[in-house]
Amino acid sequence: MDSHTTTSAAITGDHTSVITRTLQTHNQDPSSKIQAAKEIRRLTKTSHRFRRHFSDAIPPLVSMLRYPSVESNAAALLALVNLAVQDETNKISIVDAGALESIVTFLHMGNINMQEHATASLATLSASPVTRSAIGASGAIPFLVEVLHQGTPQAKVDAVMALFNLSSEKHNLNLILQSQPVPYLVNILKSSKKSSKVSERCTGLLESLIGFEEGRVSLTSEEGGVLAVVEVLERGSPQNREHAVGALLTMCQSDRCRYREPILKEGVIPGLLELTVQGTPNSQTKAHTLLRLLRESPYPRSELEPDTLENIVCDIISQIEGEEQSGNAKQMLADMVQVSMEQSLRHLQQRALVCTTSEVSLK
Repeated sequence: MDSHTTTSAAITGDHTSVITRTLQTHNQDPSSKIQAAKEIRRLTKTSHRFRRHFSDAIPPLVSMLRYPSVESNAAALLALVNLAVQDETNKISIVDAGALESIVTFLHMGNINMQEHATASLATLSASPVTRSAIGASGAIPFLVEVLHQGTPQAKVDAVMALFNLSSEKHNLNLILQSQPVPYLVNILKSSKKSSKVSERCTGLLESLIGFEEGRVSLTSEEGGVLAVVEVLERGSPQNREHAVGALLTMCQSDRCRYREPILKEGVIPGLLELTVQGTPNSQTKAHTLLRLLRESPYPRSELEPDTLENIVCDIISQIEGEEQSGNAKQMLADMVQVSMEQSLRHLQQRALVCTTSEVSLK
């Protein structure tokens, strides 16, 4: 290490120590603490090294969340958010220091900016599996669901992320379900780009909620609810499409007689056919299974009519009302067969090439 690097490191060390001491001193001027918090936010925005440096500042920053000053609250919370980004230890330390009580208060205190900051902090903190039980127990979940309904666009995105993370805990999932988020999730799904990360998390959360009868009833009761999931199945990212087909399959498996028609009438067949060829391995399996459940009888009618995908789809097409939907499904089936034949031909060509290469190398 040269002298310049040593000097820079010393200056950096002195600077961070002064900032931390400013926060820790009880009789320090409040404006100085606000400036110190803002400096921590600036330094930790992109630097993991500074996040480690300032880990000792977490307790005094959490104390600032309780000050009767929105400016102090905002400065401290934004600094804490940056300290928590991609730092598991800091996430846990922030929760252990008692930050959740103040954060939950900011969610419903009526200040839009503080609600945004609080929602962002929960999206970040909930990325750690260790913190999820504590966040659920803090009472944050009903307020996060309310943010889905009435928050700013950015707050809604962060609320979806936080609830998706929290839903991995069974008790949290029950709390989310009790807060009735499905109508709000459907609205977000309708308005968001189907390949976006927020759409993916939204559909993933819906898939979990549809595991409960209350979730299924809520989705089918919401105007355009099933259609929103079908549109994700058609146009979403690969992972998002997997969540969508998983949600519809869960519905059909739970009560085929009740949910078969609501799914069929939204024109799901073309998207399912495409998934059987071009989806992820899980999506392909789920799409095949759902297609079997959507036929008039989920079982082959005789040994003379084997349970092939083509026969399953032809059965379903014959039951679809409306020329447009039926025509789309027939065209999709023809396209699917063509794609399947092309993939099989490429596979045979590759095998032939490998065999030829092997023969050449043996000569």
